[in-house]
Amino acid sequence: MTQKVFIDGEAGTTGLQIRQRLEGRSDLELVSIDPARRRDVAARAELLNSVDAVILCLPDAAAKEAVGLISSNAVRVIDASTAHRVASGWTYGFPEMDVDQRSALRSARLVSNPGCYATGVVALMRPLTTAGLIPSDWPITVNAVSGYSGGGRSLIEEFEAPVPEGTHDAFRIYGLNLSHKHLPEMKVHGGLDHEPVFAPSVGRYAQGMIVDIPLPLWALPGKLKGSDLRAALAEAYDGERFVSVASAGESDALQQARAGAAGFSAELDPESLNGTNQLKLFVFANEERGHARLVALLDNLGKGASGAAVQNLNIMLGLNEGEGL
Repeated sequence: MTQKVFIDGEAGTTGLQIRQRLEGRSDLELVSIDPARRRDVAARAELLNSVDAVILCLPDAAAKEAVGLISSNAVRVIDASTAHRVASGWTYGFPEMDVDQRSALRSARLVSNPGCYATGVVALMRPLTTAGLIPSDWPITVNAVSGYSGGGRSLIEEFEAPVPEGTHDAFRIYGLNLSHKHLPEMKVHGGLDHEPVFAPSVGRYAQGMIVDIPLPLWALPGKLKGSDLRAALAEAYDGERFVSVASAGESDALQQARAGAAGFSAELDPESLNGTNQLKLFVFANEERGHARLVALLDNLGKGASGAAVQNLNIMLGLNEGEGL
């Protein structure tokens, strides 16, 4: 049976990519609102309550408003905004997060799509805090770089417009108020007692992301080695289709490669997983110095946004999880 899906906010960056991934599928029917009635609350409410699933690609306030318009308990909702990622009654849309997460998603009516940066942080931290390898109260620092598409339409226009209207910046740090909107979900779903110190940045490329968590192994309890961290991650994601962990040999080869050497840029290029729903995790360690870096590589518009939404939709509607991905 064909199921109806409404993408509320389909004209935005994430909405457009979700639509592209869903178009042409025989198991789904995409419905849209008449542009002339987009601001008609009654018309939106009617459409929101007439479909099998709604994907909200809206600012936080608008997403909350849309949820308030849905009165039918038969409508499944995926919210791609920040509004409900740690809210009571909402299921976090990271299927690989726990062994029972897919089961929770299958039965959930309300699902919050994870943030792109948070996807990398939660993927790296949760297995390690769950296993007790990293204490939940450990002071975590996260460094990350994303393509400028992560900043939405205004940042895209700024980077793509010619100078002087646009910018010639090659790299830019931001979030200097230390209150990034992804922090609460990093803490809650990463199994942490405190929000990490988060240092995000944006580069002069459209999409793709690297999330990097440095760890002082010498200070952690248990005299951990990089192999311990890698083994815990590998066990957590064993058999997963969209999350993989680089082997010790692969990581060692990257550590030993000279900057710019063959293989180095290809493997850790933030654009290397663009257009996919893949998330790849790495553990780099220097046992002599007692240092380690946990690294996540993903497409901020793929597994970090639209790809994750499609994966969650497939699970919620009982369809092939990888369809369209």
